Amino acid sequence: MKFTQTNLEGVLVVEPAVFGDHRGWFMETYSEAKFQQQGLKLQFVQDNQSFSAAKGTLRGLHFQTDPKAQTKLVRCTQGAIFDVAVDIRRGSPTYGQWFGIELTAENKKQLLIPKGFAHGFMTLTEDVEVQYKCDELYAPECDGGILWNDPEIGVEWPMDIQPVLSAKDEQAPLLKDSKHNFVY
Repeated sequence: MKFTQTNLEGVLVVEPAVFGDHRGWFMETYSEAKFQQQGLKLQFVQDNQSFSAAKGTLRGLHFQTDPKAQTKLVRCTQGAIFDVAVDIRRGSPTYGQWFGIELTAENKKQLLIPKGFAHGFMTLTEDVEVQYKCDELYAPECDGGILWNDPEIGVEWPMDIQPVLSAKDEQAPLLKDSKHNFVY
Protein backbone atom coordinates (compact mmCIF):
# COMPACT_ATOMS: atom_id res chain seq x y z
CA MET A 1 0.00 0.00 0.00
CA LYS A 2 1.48 3.33 -1.07
CA PHE A 3 0.58 6.63 0.67
CA THR A 4 1.23 9.93 -1.13
CA GLN A 5 0.81 13.33 0.54
CA THR A 6 -1.05 15.91 -1.59
CA ASN A 7 -0.76 19.71 -1.53
CA LEU A 8 -3.27 19.69 1.37
CA GLU A 9 -1.84 18.54 4.70
CA GLY A 10 -3.44 15.24 5.71
CA VAL A 11 -5.16 14.55 2.38
CA LEU A 12 -3.51 11.39 1.06
CA VAL A 13 -3.71 9.34 -2.11
CA VAL A 14 -3.74 5.67 -1.12
CA GLU A 15 -2.74 3.11 -3.74
CA PRO A 16 -3.35 -0.51 -2.79
CA ALA A 17 -0.96 -3.19 -4.03
CA VAL A 18 -2.86 -5.22 -6.64
CA PHE A 19 -1.93 -8.87 -7.18
CA GLY A 20 -3.23 -10.44 -10.38
CA ASP A 21 -3.02 -13.66 -12.33
CA HIS A 22 -5.07 -15.55 -14.93
CA ARG A 23 -8.07 -15.62 -12.53
CA GLY A 24 -8.26 -11.87 -11.93
CA TRP A 25 -6.85 -9.77 -9.09
CA PHE A 26 -6.78 -9.24 -5.31
CA MET A 27 -6.03 -6.18 -3.17
CA GLU A 28 -6.36 -4.92 0.40
CA THR A 29 -8.45 -1.75 0.35
CA TYR A 30 -7.76 -1.02 4.01
CA SER A 31 -5.30 -2.34 6.60
CA GLU A 32 -5.37 -0.89 10.11
CA ALA A 33 -1.73 -1.93 10.61
CA LYS A 34 -0.53 -0.23 7.41
CA PHE A 35 -2.46 2.95 8.21
CA GLN A 36 -1.02 2.99 11.74
CA GLN A 37 2.49 2.65 10.26
CA GLN A 38 1.73 5.98 8.55
CA GLY A 39 0.69 7.53 11.88
CA LEU A 40 -3.00 7.24 10.99
CA LYS A 41 -5.00 5.95 13.93
CA LEU A 42 -8.51 5.65 12.53
CA GLN A 43 -11.47 3.60 13.62
CA PHE A 44 -13.92 3.36 10.75
CA VAL A 45 -17.49 2.88 11.95
CA GLN A 46 -19.62 3.27 8.81
CA ASP A 47 -19.29 2.26 5.15
CA ASN A 48 -21.30 4.14 2.52
CA GLN A 49 -21.98 3.42 -1.14
CA SER A 50 -23.55 5.63 -3.77
CA PHE A 51 -24.70 4.99 -7.33
CA SER A 52 -24.97 7.74 -9.94
CA ALA A 53 -26.62 6.83 -13.24
CA ALA A 54 -25.74 9.92 -15.29
CA LYS A 55 -22.33 11.16 -16.42
CA GLY A 56 -21.79 14.65 -14.99
CA THR A 57 -23.53 13.99 -11.68
CA LEU A 58 -21.96 16.12 -8.95
CA ARG A 59 -22.25 15.31 -5.26
CA GLY A 60 -20.87 17.88 -2.84
CA LEU A 61 -19.18 19.73 -1.46
CA HIS A 62 -20.16 18.04 1.83
CA PHE A 63 -18.84 17.84 5.40
CA GLN A 64 -19.96 17.14 8.96
CA THR A 65 -19.08 19.63 11.69
CA ASP A 66 -17.62 18.86 15.11
CA PRO A 67 -18.38 17.00 17.27
CA LYS A 68 -19.38 14.56 14.52
CA ALA A 69 -16.76 15.47 11.89
CA GLN A 70 -15.74 12.61 9.61
CA THR A 71 -12.55 11.31 8.05
CA LYS A 72 -13.38 9.51 4.79
CA LEU A 73 -11.53 6.93 2.71
CA VAL A 74 -13.08 7.18 -0.77
CA ARG A 75 -12.82 4.83 -3.74
CA CYS A 76 -14.63 4.32 -7.03
CA THR A 77 -15.61 0.70 -7.67
CA GLN A 78 -17.46 1.17 -10.96
CA GLY A 79 -16.83 3.83 -13.59
CA ALA A 80 -14.80 6.96 -12.88
CA ILE A 81 -15.02 10.13 -10.79
CA PHE A 82 -13.11 13.34 -10.24
CA ASP A 83 -12.81 13.42 -6.46
CA VAL A 84 -12.18 16.69 -4.59
CA ALA A 85 -11.15 17.71 -1.06
CA VAL A 86 -11.33 21.37 0.07
CA ASP A 87 -9.55 22.68 3.16
CA ILE A 88 -12.14 24.49 5.31
CA ARG A 89 -10.06 24.76 8.51
CA ARG A 90 -9.99 28.45 9.46
CA GLY A 91 -6.40 29.63 9.98
CA SER A 92 -4.93 26.89 7.79
CA PRO A 93 -2.26 28.03 5.30
CA THR A 94 -4.25 26.17 2.62
CA TYR A 95 -7.73 27.38 3.70
CA GLY A 96 -10.07 27.39 0.69
CA GLN A 97 -7.63 25.43 -1.49
CA TRP A 98 -8.58 22.18 -3.14
CA PHE A 99 -7.07 18.94 -4.40
CA GLY A 100 -8.64 16.80 -7.11
CA ILE A 101 -7.84 13.36 -8.47
CA GLU A 102 -9.41 10.88 -10.85
CA LEU A 103 -10.50 7.74 -9.03
CA THR A 104 -11.56 4.84 -11.23
CA ALA A 105 -12.47 1.20 -10.94
CA GLU A 106 -9.38 0.52 -13.06
CA ASN A 107 -6.74 2.62 -11.24
CA LYS A 108 -8.05 1.51 -7.81
CA LYS A 109 -6.69 4.67 -6.15
CA GLN A 110 -8.33 5.95 -2.98
CA LEU A 111 -8.44 9.38 -1.36
CA LEU A 112 -8.17 9.86 2.40
CA ILE A 113 -9.97 13.05 3.41
CA PRO A 114 -9.51 14.05 7.06
CA LYS A 115 -11.79 16.03 9.33
CA GLY A 116 -11.83 19.73 8.45
CA PHE A 117 -12.20 19.20 4.72
CA ALA A 118 -15.24 19.36 2.45
CA HIS A 119 -15.64 16.53 -0.06
CA GLY A 120 -17.31 16.22 -3.44
CA PHE A 121 -17.06 14.36 -6.71
CA MET A 122 -18.22 14.53 -10.33
CA THR A 123 -18.96 11.37 -12.30
CA LEU A 124 -16.93 11.03 -15.50
CA THR A 125 -18.87 8.04 -16.84
CA GLU A 126 -22.38 6.66 -16.58
CA ASP A 127 -23.29 4.08 -13.94
CA VAL A 128 -20.79 5.04 -11.27
CA GLU A 129 -20.46 3.43 -7.85
CA VAL A 130 -18.49 5.11 -5.06
CA GLN A 131 -17.73 3.52 -1.70
CA TYR A 132 -16.26 5.21 1.32
CA LYS A 133 -15.44 4.46 4.91
CA CYS A 134 -16.17 7.00 7.67
CA ASP A 135 -14.75 7.23 11.16
CA GLU A 136 -17.93 8.84 12.52
CA LEU A 137 -21.60 7.97 12.04
CA TYR A 138 -23.84 10.17 9.92
CA ALA A 139 -25.31 12.98 12.04
CA PRO A 140 -27.91 15.10 10.19
CA GLU A 141 -27.67 17.88 12.79
CA CYS A 142 -23.96 18.32 11.84
CA ASP A 143 -24.46 18.01 8.07
CA GLY A 144 -23.09 20.89 6.01
CA GLY A 145 -22.19 21.88 2.50
CA ILE A 146 -20.56 24.45 0.26
CA LEU A 147 -21.61 25.44 -3.25
CA TRP A 148 -19.83 23.24 -5.80
CA ASN A 149 -18.78 26.20 -7.98
CA ASP A 150 -17.86 28.73 -5.27
CA PRO A 151 -15.53 31.17 -7.08
CA GLU A 152 -13.48 31.70 -3.90
CA ILE A 153 -12.48 28.01 -4.07
CA GLY A 154 -12.35 27.71 -7.87
CA VAL A 155 -12.47 23.94 -8.27
CA GLU A 156 -11.60 23.12 -11.88
CA TRP A 157 -14.18 20.44 -12.56
CA PRO A 158 -13.18 18.31 -15.57
CA MET A 159 -16.37 18.76 -17.57
CA ASP A 160 -17.59 22.18 -18.61
CA ILE A 161 -21.27 21.35 -18.28
CA GLN A 162 -24.14 22.10 -15.95
CA PRO A 163 -23.87 19.10 -13.61
CA VAL A 164 -26.71 16.94 -12.35
CA LEU A 165 -27.24 18.22 -8.78
CA SER A 166 -29.51 17.52 -5.84
CA ALA A 167 -31.74 20.37 -4.63
CA LYS A 168 -29.59 20.51 -1.48
CA ASP A 169 -26.37 20.94 -3.47
CA GLU A 170 -27.92 23.57 -5.77
CA GLN A 171 -28.75 25.70 -2.73
CA ALA A 172 -25.55 25.18 -0.71
CA PRO A 173 -23.92 28.36 0.64
CA LEU A 174 -20.59 29.84 -0.39
CA LEU A 175 -17.58 28.99 1.79
CA LYS A 176 -17.66 32.45 3.40
CA ASP A 177 -21.31 31.86 4.42
CA SER A 178 -21.10 28.19 5.41
CA LYS A 179 -21.63 27.15 8.98
CA HIS A 180 -18.60 25.11 9.92
CA ASN A 181 -16.50 25.07 13.07
CA PHE A 182 -13.14 23.79 11.88
CA VAL A 183 -10.00 25.57 13.10
CA TYR A 184 -6.46 24.71 12.04
